[in-house]
Amino acid sequence: MSTTLQVRDALVTAAQQKIRLAAEHLLSLQHPDGYWCALLTADTTLESDYILLQLWMHPPGASGEDAGIWNPPDRGRIDRAKERILSKQLPDGGFNIYVKGPSEISASVKAYFALKLAGVPVDGPQMTRLRERILALGGIQSANSYTKVNLSLFDLYPREGTPSIPPEIVLLPGKLLYQMSSWTRAIVISLAIVHAHDPRRPVPAGFNLDELFIPGKNIGFESSDSWLSWRSTFVQSDKILKLWDRYGYARIRKAAIRKCEHWMLERMKHADGLGAIYPPMQYSIMALDVLGYPENSPMRVEAVRQFESLMVDDGKTLFFQPCFSPVWDTAIAAYALGEAGLDGSQALTRAADWLLAREIRRRGDWSVKRPYTEPSGWAFEFRNDWYPDIDDTAMVMLAFRHMKASQPRALSATRARALDWLIAMQSKDGGWAAFDVDNNWEILTHVPFADHNAMLDPTCADITGRTLEALAANGCDRNHPACRRAIDYLVGTQLADGSWYGRWGVAYIYGTCFALRGLHAMREDDHEPHIQRANEWLRSVQNSDGGWGESCSSYDNDIFTAAESTPSQTAWALMGLIAGGDTNSSSVRDGIDYLLRTQAADGTWAEELATGTGFPKVFYLNYHYYRLYFPLLALATFVKSAEK
Repeated sequence: MSTTLQVRDALVTAAQQKIRLAAEHLLSLQHPDGYWCALLTADTTLESDYILLQLWMHPPGASGEDAGIWNPPDRGRIDRAKERILSKQLPDGGFNIYVKGPSEISASVKAYFALKLAGVPVDGPQMTRLRERILALGGIQSANSYTKVNLSLFDLYPREGTPSIPPEIVLLPGKLLYQMSSWTRAIVISLAIVHAHDPRRPVPAGFNLDELFIPGKNIGFESSDSWLSWRSTFVQSDKILKLWDRYGYARIRKAAIRKCEHWMLERMKHADGLGAIYPPMQYSIMALDVLGYPENSPMRVEAVRQFESLMVDDGKTLFFQPCFSPVWDTAIAAYALGEAGLDGSQALTRAADWLLAREIRRRGDWSVKRPYTEPSGWAFEFRNDWYPDIDDTAMVMLAFRHMKASQPRALSATRARALDWLIAMQSKDGGWAAFDVDNNWEILTHVPFADHNAMLDPTCADITGRTLEALAANGCDRNHPACRRAIDYLVGTQLADGSWYGRWGVAYIYGTCFALRGLHAMREDDHEPHIQRANEWLRSVQNSDGGWGESCSSYDNDIFTAAESTPSQTAWALMGLIAGGDTNSSSVRDGIDYLLRTQAADGTWAEELATGTGFPKVFYLNYHYYRLYFPLLALATFVKSAEK
């Protein structure tokens, strides 16, 4: 036996032991109801916006001895949120949007507002350093549009420097609203209701943010150098919209607000809050307020309850999750355990039954473009029936391959419906997006409030690759028309260096992993040049410790940017290489050795960096189980490849 094979066999034996440890730990985290749900954390902007919402809901006294004094009822929570924010302040005074990232202007401005409002002395060292950093980053004028809009609600930023968000958008022909991404439309509708009422909420006496403005700097949004560009067109249109806000027909505006209200209220049904994600849930509370719903109205009470369910508060520290991730965590955990040899176990049966109960059978926003498709699919969260998504549905369909449900017929029928739904949700270019079909009107990325960098929901390699895996696991092969188009899409979107861009995970390692796995599932010949280029790229970006790591700044730089090795990204790289036919190179062996060396005695791995993507360049996520189930899946994949 060659030395290389001996090394591989030793790694396989060691991996089998580590797999048992990792599986046991993951099983211990399963909820009695059958699901897994990890913490999902982000940056301090969530805590900052929470403090802003408290000012909205509990304004300062208006008269008498309390005039101008802010005395919110949840002062303890505000103080804990304040301490949470302060604990994340960087040495240069600013705040970042991902762990070990640089100071970012919008997060820093939001933190300054929240900390000042919460009583941190502006002349103290923390606020002084923060203020200096904000000014060095361009001042408050350089913050993004949503930050400015939030502050303008309290007259802390000039209204003329914020984008108009007119409710009349719902009256426009061509279903323009549904050309925006699902998360954007939920934000826009609720915020448009607020915008239309032109609120000027009070702040504590003497409170302002004047010290964050750079004198003489433009307060508006920059136009393009070319007057013929879409950007310039939208900027000029915004000026017209501001005139409409002042002088437009009241009857039209009233009708638009009424339609927005109906749209919002409908989508708050059968969901854990509007969109089941933090931003629209926050704005829906504000919208209900300006619409006149009293604090004790059932709709408003429920909206606040759902929003506060995202809060983690143990009485010592307080932070917010942007949403919950039970379907995603359950599907990946179950799939990893199944690949590790626990097919048909009782744990996976409980998971299967839990997932079956959450198949979505109502028509959501997706049906605007697919009106004749039977509803199916799964959402990311516990309950979000308006927004099943393709990525979660594909992952659930992969997990079902290893599951036995208590009702086999129900499982079979569900898989058939979900397969049809997945195929129907393929876009014209052959790829799959997250929530919608053909959501790719590039001109919308130039509107003034599009700087959250998520105006659209375009197709991407990572979801397309995973969907191909799911189709293969459910009986489709490369001869199926949808699969053929998707293969062509992946080959056509590969970058010159051999990698693929990853939209929903950081970043090029993620995209390359799941593109390769999708192609492998379709039995693409691993001798094809595009497969070999991808393999070579993955090997070229390996760290010296044997692992792989990539920074969120890859999105800013539009190119792979290395970072310290992480368990999840090492797992993705290994899974990609193995899918590409590389099962025994020194890169694979070193990567497996990295995972074996870094596993703790309890079967876990440690991971500090954010490896999940919300909005590229704007919002990143720490999925706290990525460090558990992806390394387990990579080790199981390696062992299986060695057995062939």
